Amino acid sequence: MPSAGRAAPPAFVRLAAHPLRWRLMTELSAGDHRVRELAARVGEPQNLVSYHLRLLRDGGLVTSSRSSLDGRDTYYHLDLDRCGHGLHDTGVALHPALARPHDDRPFAPDRRIEVLFVCTGNSARSPIAAALLDRHALAGVSATSAGTRPKDELHPGAVRALRRGFGIDVSGQRPRGVDTLADRHFDVVVTLCDRAREVCPPFPGQQRTIHWSVRDPAAGPTGTGDDPFDGAAAEIDTRVRHLLPVLTTTGRTEGPP
Repeated sequence: MPSAGRAAPPAFVRLAAHPLRWRLMTELSAGDHRVRELAARVGEPQNLVSYHLRLLRDGGLVTSSRSSLDGRDTYYHLDLDRCGHGLHDTGVALHPALARPHDDRPFAPDRRIEVLFVCTGNSARSPIAAALLDRHALAGVSATSAGTRPKDELHPGAVRALRRGFGIDVSGQRPRGVDTLADRHFDVVVTLCDRAREVCPPFPGQQRTIHWSVRDPAAGPTGTGDDPFDGAAAEIDTRVRHLLPVLTTTGRTEGPP
């Protein structure tokens, strides 16, 4: 029987240990990006970046989705939950004592943090995100949502998904436009749709801009048989939980990251 010292490294280590793949994962940990954006950020050719993104996608650490703005474009997203499990399993593979329980305690920033979530209609994705951040965050984090072309009312599917999945009632809310918030200070602005990303204006005091390429649940079924609003709410909830430690960093930051 081979000794433990000859055991092959876990799959996560084999994928993440490559310097370029680690840099790509680091870039994607802050938000979703297109290949050309990643290539510019890491200073490598697009074909090389595409090759390593394919390896990360085949390994289950990265997912991709077509842009809702331009169907020929693709956004890449790092599955942070999958990375967390991979890091945990890597530690256990090295020594059982390295296993640690997952810490779900909420984060508290050093000062008040204002977060704005933006999608096109402000009828589903952005109000879901704001409601879920309010649910997870401690006092000191304030969530607001708006749309670049706001609808007349929230989508009933979004209201239903929040009530059914999280016990949150947003039925009394109404969509608003980003133009109504032009004079507001926001530390972090998160766009949740590809169209909104291109037209969302900057805000006073803004330190971070993050993009989440989340499929519009109002576009219809995904083919899985699940309610698309339940699926969108679950995806956004995961992203919001991973946003919380980023907000603590923002709270300690004096200037742009």
